Amino acid sequence: MKKYSVIVIVLAGLCISALHAQAPAPSISAETKNAYNQIKTNLTKAAEKMPEDAYGFQPSKEERNFGGWVAHVADAQMGTCTGMVGERKNINAGSKTSKADLMAALKQSFDACDVVYDALTDANAMDPITGGRAPRPRLGILTGNIAHDNECYGSMAVYMRLKGLVPPSTEAQGQRGR
Repeated sequence: MKKYSVIVIVLAGLCISALHAQAPAPSISAETKNAYNQIKTNLTKAAEKMPEDAYGFQPSKEERNFGGWVAHVADAQMGTCTGMVGERKNINAGSKTSKADLMAALKQSFDACDVVYDALTDANAMDPITGGRAPRPRLGILTGNIAHDNECYGSMAVYMRLKGLVPPSTEAQGQRGR
Protein backbone atom coordinates (compact mmCIF):
# COMPACT_ATOMS: atom_id res chain seq x y z
CA MET A 1 0.00 0.00 0.00
CA LYS A 2 2.86 2.37 0.85
CA LYS A 3 4.37 1.62 -2.55
CA TYR A 4 1.21 2.74 -4.35
CA SER A 5 0.92 5.88 -2.22
CA VAL A 6 4.46 6.87 -3.11
CA ILE A 7 3.79 6.25 -6.81
CA VAL A 8 0.60 8.37 -6.69
CA ILE A 9 2.41 11.20 -4.89
CA VAL A 10 5.30 11.11 -7.37
CA LEU A 11 2.93 11.09 -10.36
CA ALA A 12 0.91 13.96 -8.89
CA GLY A 13 4.10 15.92 -8.39
CA LEU A 14 5.18 15.26 -11.96
CA CYS A 15 1.79 16.38 -13.28
CA ILE A 16 1.92 19.60 -11.26
CA SER A 17 5.49 20.24 -12.43
CA ALA A 18 4.47 19.66 -16.04
CA LEU A 19 1.56 22.08 -15.71
CA HIS A 20 3.80 24.77 -14.26
CA ALA A 21 6.47 24.17 -16.87
CA GLN A 22 3.94 24.66 -19.68
CA ALA A 23 2.45 27.86 -18.30
CA PRO A 24 4.18 30.86 -19.85
CA ALA A 25 5.73 33.39 -17.54
CA PRO A 26 3.76 36.61 -17.06
CA SER A 27 4.61 39.07 -19.81
CA ILE A 28 3.81 42.77 -19.99
CA SER A 29 4.07 42.67 -23.77
CA ALA A 30 1.66 39.73 -24.04
CA GLU A 31 -0.84 41.45 -21.73
CA THR A 32 -0.59 44.67 -23.74
CA LYS A 33 -1.11 42.82 -27.02
CA ASN A 34 -4.11 41.03 -25.52
CA ALA A 35 -5.67 44.34 -24.41
CA TYR A 36 -5.05 45.82 -27.86
CA ASN A 37 -6.65 42.85 -29.61
CA GLN A 38 -9.70 43.04 -27.33
CA ILE A 39 -10.35 46.72 -28.08
CA LYS A 40 -9.56 46.15 -31.76
CA THR A 41 -12.25 43.47 -31.84
CA ASN A 42 -14.79 45.63 -29.99
CA LEU A 43 -14.22 48.69 -32.17
CA THR A 44 -14.31 46.72 -35.41
CA LYS A 45 -17.48 44.85 -34.45
CA ALA A 46 -19.17 48.06 -33.26
CA ALA A 47 -18.37 49.79 -36.54
CA GLU A 48 -19.66 46.78 -38.49
CA LYS A 49 -22.81 46.39 -36.42
CA MET A 50 -23.99 50.01 -36.53
CA PRO A 51 -26.21 50.45 -39.60
CA GLU A 52 -25.07 52.86 -42.29
CA ASP A 53 -27.97 55.23 -41.63
CA ALA A 54 -26.94 55.50 -37.96
CA TYR A 55 -23.40 56.66 -38.72
CA GLY A 56 -24.76 60.22 -38.70
CA PHE A 57 -26.48 59.72 -35.32
CA GLN A 58 -25.43 62.04 -32.53
CA PRO A 59 -27.30 62.31 -29.23
CA SER A 60 -26.74 66.07 -29.02
CA LYS A 61 -25.28 68.74 -31.26
CA GLU A 62 -22.22 69.02 -29.00
CA GLU A 63 -21.25 65.38 -29.51
CA ARG A 64 -19.59 63.67 -32.44
CA ASN A 65 -21.81 61.47 -34.54
CA PHE A 66 -21.10 57.74 -34.54
CA GLY A 67 -19.12 57.93 -37.77
CA GLY A 68 -17.10 60.74 -36.23
CA TRP A 69 -16.03 58.38 -33.44
CA VAL A 70 -14.90 55.77 -35.99
CA ALA A 71 -12.97 58.47 -37.86
CA HIS A 72 -11.43 59.83 -34.67
CA VAL A 73 -10.13 56.39 -33.67
CA ALA A 74 -8.75 55.76 -37.17
CA ASP A 75 -6.99 59.14 -37.37
CA ALA A 76 -5.59 58.97 -33.84
CA GLN A 77 -4.32 55.43 -34.24
CA MET A 78 -2.76 56.07 -37.64
CA GLY A 79 -0.89 59.08 -36.30
CA THR A 80 0.27 57.31 -33.16
CA CYS A 81 1.32 54.01 -34.71
CA THR A 82 3.00 55.37 -37.83
CA GLY A 83 4.73 58.00 -35.70
CA MET A 84 6.28 55.23 -33.65
CA VAL A 85 8.02 53.82 -36.71
CA GLY A 86 9.30 57.17 -37.90
CA GLU A 87 6.85 58.65 -40.37
CA ARG A 88 3.60 60.01 -38.97
CA LYS A 89 0.83 59.50 -41.53
CA ASN A 90 -2.59 61.11 -41.73
CA ILE A 91 -5.40 59.24 -43.46
CA ASN A 92 -7.88 62.09 -42.95
CA ALA A 93 -10.66 59.74 -41.88
CA GLY A 94 -12.49 62.74 -40.41
CA SER A 95 -13.35 63.83 -43.95
CA LYS A 96 -15.14 60.55 -44.69
CA THR A 97 -18.83 59.95 -44.03
CA SER A 98 -19.84 56.62 -45.56
CA LYS A 99 -19.71 53.48 -43.47
CA ALA A 100 -17.60 51.70 -46.09
CA ASP A 101 -15.01 54.49 -46.21
CA LEU A 102 -14.83 54.76 -42.43
CA MET A 103 -14.54 50.99 -42.01
CA ALA A 104 -11.69 51.00 -44.54
CA ALA A 105 -9.93 53.80 -42.64
CA LEU A 106 -10.37 51.97 -39.34
CA LYS A 107 -8.91 48.79 -40.87
CA GLN A 108 -6.00 50.77 -42.31
CA SER A 109 -5.25 52.22 -38.87
CA PHE A 110 -5.38 48.79 -37.26
CA ASP A 111 -3.05 47.44 -39.95
CA ALA A 112 -0.55 50.17 -39.04
CA CYS A 113 -0.94 49.48 -35.32
CA ASP A 114 -0.67 45.70 -35.71
CA VAL A 115 2.93 46.24 -36.85
CA VAL A 116 3.97 48.16 -33.73
CA TYR A 117 2.09 45.93 -31.29
CA ASP A 118 3.56 42.81 -32.93
CA ALA A 119 7.04 44.31 -32.48
CA LEU A 120 6.52 44.93 -28.74
CA THR A 121 8.55 42.67 -26.46
CA ASP A 122 9.30 42.74 -22.76
CA ALA A 123 12.89 43.59 -23.72
CA ASN A 124 11.98 46.70 -25.76
CA ALA A 125 8.94 47.90 -23.78
CA MET A 126 10.87 50.66 -22.04
CA ASP A 127 12.81 51.83 -25.11
CA PRO A 128 12.31 55.56 -25.65
CA ILE A 129 10.33 56.54 -28.73
CA THR A 130 10.92 60.02 -30.07
CA GLY A 131 8.65 62.04 -32.27
CA GLY A 132 6.28 63.64 -29.81
CA ARG A 133 6.92 66.46 -27.37
CA ALA A 134 9.44 64.32 -25.50
CA PRO A 135 10.71 60.74 -25.71
CA ARG A 136 8.33 58.25 -24.11
CA PRO A 137 8.61 54.54 -23.41
CA ARG A 138 7.20 52.35 -26.19
CA LEU A 139 4.89 50.67 -23.66
CA GLY A 140 3.56 54.04 -22.46
CA ILE A 141 2.59 55.08 -25.97
CA LEU A 142 0.91 51.77 -26.73
CA THR A 143 -1.03 51.58 -23.47
CA GLY A 144 -2.08 55.20 -24.01
CA ASN A 145 -3.46 54.19 -27.40
CA ILE A 146 -5.40 51.34 -25.80
CA ALA A 147 -6.81 53.67 -23.12
CA HIS A 148 -7.87 56.19 -25.78
CA ASP A 149 -9.50 53.45 -27.86
CA ASN A 150 -11.41 52.20 -24.82
CA GLU A 151 -12.68 55.72 -24.07
CA CYS A 152 -13.91 56.09 -27.64
CA TYR A 153 -15.50 52.65 -27.59
CA GLY A 154 -17.35 53.58 -24.40
CA SER A 155 -18.99 56.49 -26.21
CA MET A 156 -19.74 54.35 -29.24
CA ALA A 157 -21.34 51.70 -27.01
CA VAL A 158 -23.70 54.32 -25.56
CA TYR A 159 -24.68 55.40 -29.08
CA MET A 160 -25.36 51.77 -29.96
CA ARG A 161 -27.57 51.35 -26.90
CA LEU A 162 -29.47 54.52 -27.79
CA LYS A 163 -30.14 52.90 -31.16
CA GLY A 164 -31.33 49.66 -29.53
CA LEU A 165 -28.17 47.68 -30.35
CA VAL A 166 -26.17 45.54 -27.94
CA PRO A 167 -22.47 46.54 -27.94
CA PRO A 168 -20.00 43.80 -28.92
CA SER A 169 -18.34 43.70 -25.49
CA THR A 170 -21.71 42.94 -23.87
CA GLU A 171 -22.43 40.23 -26.44
CA ALA A 172 -19.03 38.67 -25.69
CA GLN A 173 -19.79 38.59 -21.95
CA GLY A 174 -23.03 36.77 -22.63
CA GLN A 175 -21.22 34.14 -24.70
CA ARG A 176 -18.63 33.55 -21.95
CA GLY A 177 -21.42 32.83 -19.51
CA ARG A 178 -22.80 29.98 -21.61
